[in-house]
Amino acid sequence: MAGGKEIRDKIKSVESTRKITKAMEMVATSKMRKAQERMRAARPYVRKIRNITGHLAEASPEYSHPFLITHSEGKRVGFIVVTTDKGLCGAMNTNILRTVTQAMREHQERGIGSDLVVIGNRGLSFMNRIGARVVAHAVQLGDTPHLERLLGPAKVLLDAYQNAQVDAIHLCYTKFINSMSQQAVIEQLVPLVPENVRAERGTHGWYYLYEPEPAQVIDDLLIRYVEALIYQAVAESFASENSARRMAMKAASDNAASIIDDLKLVYNKTRQAAITKELSEIVSGAAAV
Repeated sequence: MAGGKEIRDKIKSVESTRKITKAMEMVATSKMRKAQERMRAARPYVRKIRNITGHLAEASPEYSHPFLITHSEGKRVGFIVVTTDKGLCGAMNTNILRTVTQAMREHQERGIGSDLVVIGNRGLSFMNRIGARVVAHAVQLGDTPHLERLLGPAKVLLDAYQNAQVDAIHLCYTKFINSMSQQAVIEQLVPLVPENVRAERGTHGWYYLYEPEPAQVIDDLLIRYVEALIYQAVAESFASENSARRMAMKAASDNAASIIDDLKLVYNKTRQAAITKELSEIVSGAAAV
């Protein structure tokens, strides 16, 4: 059995760790609320622009944007993978990276390669470690996502799609369900078809009058659509990250408290045994005299 001093040192060490995890839990709770507000504020806009884009895809105007054209060469596919810059957020990064690697493996079995744009340090280090082809990345985004920092890397894949170098682009991120649950999802970003954008179905067709020109209106709308989806994916991941980190740090704090209680019990037993031994030695010595 360990000595009393060794047990006291362990208790102090675990208490120090518990202070850190408790502080991180409180910080994550504060950031989580702001991230959830930002995410929920963007959802109505994304939902509406999805519907408009879906109706536009069904309308079949005289002008077809490159994002509405399906490529079927079977050459390569693109993935925009959203992860975190920091760790200590449970299995969030593991789940999304496992989902992406599984999708890449399925494409590879069909002879289709993968190009990746990675957002977040964790995803970038993982993809470099497994030898994936990363064409662009964005890291150290801070606590607030900024669209201008996200569009540069994403444009690499979007330009490749317009040049028919990739057949499709998929957006991979962690969707925020609630504070206790997050889900790794993969959604097709382009090509845009009504099934992808989940347009509201009706009994009537859609016909649009364009001002000034269909090409300009459709180009601007589809660019805004892609920007909105990428921003929403990052906002969802930020909310999921802080929620997962809060739960992970709470579990760590609770485990630390349990360990401290166990160590204190062992320390008390050790101290009691030492006192009992000393008393026995004193009584034995007195009896011998």
